[in-house]
This record gives sequence, structure tokens and C-alpha cells, in this order.
Amino acid sequence: MYTPDRKRLRETFFLAWRHYRDGLPLEGIEPLIVAVAERHPEYHAILENAEDHGDRDYQAEFGQTNPFLHLGMHIAIAEQLSIDQPHGVRACYQALRAGSSSEHDAEHRMMECLGETLWQAGRASAAPDPQAYLDCLERLYGKNPRLG
Repeated sequence: MYTPDRKRLRETFFLAWRHYRDGLPLEGIEPLIVAVAERHPEYHAILENAEDHGDRDYQAEFGQTNPFLHLGMHIAIAEQLSIDQPHGVRACYQALRAGSSSEHDAEHRMMECLGETLWQAGRASAAPDPQAYLDCLERLYGKNPRLG
């Protein structure tokens, strides 16, 4: 999963979905990929068709959502929550979850901040700023859960 190679990354998604669809055992990160993909039926046809979607470009400026980026951000958030990194992200999620209609909705709200943080890091050619990410999350619900 942790590769800068777009083709290999997408192959991981396609393979996990194929294993799931074929009833084969899921290994490594595959259970997480499948769990996230199951919540996104709008992407199932894409995951079923590696030939047409494996190298496709998605242009945000034309209103296109990159399904692999979207699913990947859900996975990143799940991993952050599992280890509470950056420290405090779990408390932020719990506060967002309390004010959201579902866990999925809370994750989508978190994606706004994660995307902004990653974009700022790329723009500055720097590592993502964990404090900026947490500050953004805290602004989404208007208080600081890390302070109790």
C-alpha cells in the first residue's frame, strides 16, 4: 500500500476487491481496503474494471473525484485513528462523530482537513504539519477535545 507508484497502488485496490469478490482470503491491508470500498458502491464498477480504470486520470478541475484518492484517504484516516496519530486525532474524530450523521460522514469531514494539509505540504515541498491538521479538525466542531 505504501508506494509512490500509482499503478502498483491501484493494483492493490483491484486485487483486494477481486479477492473479496471471489471469496478468497484477504491479506495485509486488503481487509481495510474492502471495508472502505464496501461503503462506496459508486466505486464498485471501477474496482471491477482494472483495464479501463488502472491508468485513468481524474481531473478535479472538471468535477471528477479520484476514487483511489478518496478510498485512500478513508484508509489513511482509519490508520490514524487506530494509533491516534497525530496524537489527538482520535478525540477530534469522536467530537466530529458526535455531531455527524454517521462514522462515514465524520470521516468525510476529516478528509477536508487531511486534503488541505496534504495540499499545503505539497505546495511547500515539506512534510505534512500534524498541528495544522489537528487545528483544522478542531475548527470543524469549534472546540479543543484535547483540552478536555
